[in-house]
Amino acid sequence: MPRRRFATLASFLSLSVAVPATALAVTEIDFSHQLDGIRAARLGELVERFNGQSKDYRIRLVQRTDDGAPAVLNLATPGNVLDFASRRASFRPLHKVMSAAREKFDGRQFAPELRVRVADARGNLNALPLAMSTPVLYYNKHAFRQAGLDPEKPPRTWWEVQHAAGKLFDAGMRCPYTSSWPAWVHIDNTSVLNGGDLAGPKGNTLAFNGLVQVKHIALLASWHKSFYFKYFGRRDEADRHFAAGECGMLTSGSSLASTLRDSPALDVGIAPLPYYDDVYGAPKHALADGASLWIGEGKKPAEYKAAAKFVAYLVAPETQVELTKLGGYLPMTPAARAAADSRLLAPDLDGLKVAYAQLQHEGASHPLRVSQIEPVRLIVEEELEAVWDGRKPAKEALDTAVARGNAVLPAALLAANGVCCGSELAQRRR
Repeated sequence: MPRRRFATLASFLSLSVAVPATALAVTEIDFSHQLDGIRAARLGELVERFNGQSKDYRIRLVQRTDDGAPAVLNLATPGNVLDFASRRASFRPLHKVMSAAREKFDGRQFAPELRVRVADARGNLNALPLAMSTPVLYYNKHAFRQAGLDPEKPPRTWWEVQHAAGKLFDAGMRCPYTSSWPAWVHIDNTSVLNGGDLAGPKGNTLAFNGLVQVKHIALLASWHKSFYFKYFGRRDEADRHFAAGECGMLTSGSSLASTLRDSPALDVGIAPLPYYDDVYGAPKHALADGASLWIGEGKKPAEYKAAAKFVAYLVAPETQVELTKLGGYLPMTPAARAAADSRLLAPDLDGLKVAYAQLQHEGASHPLRVSQIEPVRLIVEEELEAVWDGRKPAKEALDTAVARGNAVLPAALLAANGVCCGSELAQRRR
C-alpha cells in the first residue's frame, strides 16, 4: 500500500508540469475511525480502491480523537454509536447529502434489519449501515476430532454445547467455550432467538430478566464454575484466544469468519447461534449489528460531493462483494447480496449463509437492544461479571441490571435524540 501511494504521488507530480493547476484540483476529505491495525488496514484497501479510480476526490484515513469537530466521514462502532447519536446536530443526515449531490440513492432498498439503528422515524437513512454481522458459533474442528466429537455436526442447542464442552474439557482443553460481546450475544440475541423480551409491553422499559434469560445466564454460570466456559472480557478479547487455538468453541460476530479463514493453522466450522429446544417456537431470529458511516456537519459543498461519491461507491454491488471478502460483512442491499452469492467462493460464503439464515424471519428489526445503549450495556456487563465471579445468582443480577438500566434509559434515549431505538419506539407507541 505505501508503494502504491508513492506511485500515485509521483504520477501526480509528473503531470503537474504539463497540466494547468486548475485541472488538477482534487477534493480531499478525512475518514475518521478508531479501528485496530488489522481492521484499519482492510478499510484502507477499500479506500485505496476508491482513490485509484477517482480523479476528483481523495479519501484520507485518520484516527478519531475524542475532542474536536467530526471529520467529513466518521465511522461509528457498536460501542460508540450512542455518542454519535447524542451529538446528532454535529452530523448531516446521509439522505440529505445524497439528494443534494444528486447521487442515486434509495434508503428503502436496505434490508429492514440493517436500518434499525440508522434510520429516522420516516425511514430515511441518517447514516450508512456499513459493516454489519450477526452472532454465530465457531468451533475448532481439530479440537472436536481429538475429543471424539463429529466435526461435521456442530452443536445446535445450548444443551449440545454443554455436552461438547464436557468432551473438550475431558480431552484436556482448558477453554472449551468462550464468548465475545456478552451483552450482544447473551442478552440481546439469546433473548430474541428464544422468544424472550428485551422491552416491556409499551416498548419503553427494559425487561430482559424473564425465564429464558435467567435460565441461560444460570447455565453459563454453572459452566464457568466447572471450567466449561472461560470469560476473557467485555469486547472481542475472546476472539484472539480462539484464533490462537486455545478454545474449542466461540460465540462472536459472523464477520470474524474472514479473519479466522486467514489462519492456516485453524480448521474452523461455523454454525448458527445455539438456541433452547425446550422453548416453544425457538429458534426465531438473530439481530444484526456493526459499524455505521456518519457525515459531519458544517463542511464545504465540494466535500459533501466527495462524501456522496464515496457512499455511492460503497453501496455498489461490486464494492459490497469486496467488503464481504475483506471483512465478512453482510451486503447491504438485495442486489449486493445476489452479487456476493454469485461471485464468492464456497469457503467465503460459509459465514455469510449462516448470518443470512438467522435474519430470514419476521421481527429481525427488533428496535430496543441492550448492547446499543452504552450506559445500559455497561451495567449489564458489570452484573454479568458478578455472576461469573460467584457474587450474585443469575436472577438477582438480571433483576438488578433491569432496575439500574431503567433508571438511566430515559436519559440515554433522550440523548440519542431519535436514533438507536428512539424513533422506532415512537413509531410503536403511535
